[in-house]
Amino acid sequence: MSEIQRRTIHFTLNGRAVSAEVASNDTLVEVLQRDFQLTGARESCGQGLCGCCTVLIDQIAVSGCLALAALVDGKEVITVEGLADHGSLHRIQESFIAKSGFQCGFCTPGFELMTKQLLERFPHPTDDEIRHYLSGNLCRCGTYSDIVEAVKYAAKEVTEVNA
Repeated sequence: MSEIQRRTIHFTLNGRAVSAEVASNDTLVEVLQRDFQLTGARESCGQGLCGCCTVLIDQIAVSGCLALAALVDGKEVITVEGLADHGSLHRIQESFIAKSGFQCGFCTPGFELMTKQLLERFPHPTDDEIRHYLSGNLCRCGTYSDIVEAVKYAAKEVTEVNA
């Protein structure tokens, strides 16, 4: 039986240069939780189907439960904790609160990161575009209509800030 290889990776995590020793089979979610105590990205389905583990790698939303940690070497990783700026919530996070786009909150980090990517690509999305874009994220509480309203509100808020 062969021994699992370990290596040190270096990457940017929420704007800060970090390093971690990882095994070849460590997922990004495992490393984020174990080495950096970041619990916003959560493994739920373990198959990349629910969106609870969403993180941004070089500004692209990926399932952190499927992404091998070794592959983020030299890349930028943003978690939901990285949306906040010096203790102030990001406009997207504020929008989810203002429009009650959550109940239990388990899926909310993934929805917020997908919303960030959505609004960067489509600053004024329609309801159908929002639903389509967020279709890979599941909410067990069923707050989908509130999530759509939160994204529309976030689009308005982000647009006003960037104007």
